[in-house]
Amino acid sequence: MEEIDVPSHFLCPISMQLMRDPVTVSTGITYDRENIEKWLFSCNNNTCPVTKQVLFETELTPNHTLRRLIQAWCTLNASHGVERIPTPKPPVDKAQIVKILQEAKKFPNMQLNCLRKLRCVAFESERNKKCLEAAGGVEFLASIIENGNDDDITVTEVAVDVLSNLKTSEKILKNLINNDCEFVESLLQVLKRGSYQCRAYTTMLLKSVYEVADPIQLISIKPEFFSEIVRVLNDQIAQQASKAALKLLVELCPWGRNRIKAVEGGAVLVLIELLLEASERKVCELVLVVLDQLCGCAEGRAELLKHGAGLAIVSKKILRVSHVGSDRAVRILCSVSRYSATTRVLQEMLQVGVVSKLCLVLQVDSSLKTKERAREILRLHSKVWKNSSCIPPHLVSSYPSS
Repeated sequence: MEEIDVPSHFLCPISMQLMRDPVTVSTGITYDRENIEKWLFSCNNNTCPVTKQVLFETELTPNHTLRRLIQAWCTLNASHGVERIPTPKPPVDKAQIVKILQEAKKFPNMQLNCLRKLRCVAFESERNKKCLEAAGGVEFLASIIENGNDDDITVTEVAVDVLSNLKTSEKILKNLINNDCEFVESLLQVLKRGSYQCRAYTTMLLKSVYEVADPIQLISIKPEFFSEIVRVLNDQIAQQASKAALKLLVELCPWGRNRIKAVEGGAVLVLIELLLEASERKVCELVLVVLDQLCGCAEGRAELLKHGAGLAIVSKKILRVSHVGSDRAVRILCSVSRYSATTRVLQEMLQVGVVSKLCLVLQVDSSLKTKERAREILRLHSKVWKNSSCIPPHLVSSYPSS
């Protein structure tokens, strides 16, 4: 396309690009629909970007006159390579979504078709997601998941897909789990029997649910729930699902007997295997945070020490991930050295380089807390470690005096 001047009033004030679907907000300023919807619904702003005035109404009025002018200008400049913008499809309104929901409730044999329509609507824009939520879509999707059966797992899977992508408000999620004790139980069943993709969506949905749950709900989680979350990690379904599962464990493990439930569900061994393979900073940090929580109980430390690479990989991640990663790794080693330091464990810590790494921590740029913990560990077992030939000569000088 040739370089051509576009009339300034045809440009969206947000993107400074030619508007394809101009809409006017209550302050009288016109924006391209996609940009203003992103500003209002994805970024959760409630002001007009140009005037900074609060928008008490988020109603977007199509500016048909301006759109026709833009289309006419495009046609006039076609010889310069300007393509005519198509007439936009009218946005979905609440009444249309309510009609789809009513159809699905009235005719069970049409549920799958209706759910697929809802998925298309929801994935079209952030505005549509808000509209679906306002029309009672969340409650409807939750009821589909609860009433799901093995004969028609596809219906349940599509409902989970849509619900996990809605970014449901905290208020509605809270109402869902407070007023409906069957909902989480239904998600657990989906985790057990769903496809890989569905289990990934379910894990992300559970993360959102438990982020807003009350302490009593966090304490009373069944042991099999942890087994299923660990299975998601073990199967490595998708990076996004693994991160959601790890964040879920971070959220749950501090409460009640959840650490022991997670350990009994096989979490420690799977986390170590994950740490052996992981290279992404955020994943390593999350794994180390969960391992630190689990090593707060004797069962967790025993599982860490049972794995042949447990101490070695935790030590290896010190100074290789981030300050957060180093701090958590040293905390894990601190728990082991305080409460599980048998003669065999102390010798293993020497042989796999844990002691040398702790000496190195004292030499390099680490956080004050990390250095303090490293120093505490080294002092605690100085009689066993200080004069060992396993510590390289250039690190011996860092060994703290008793």
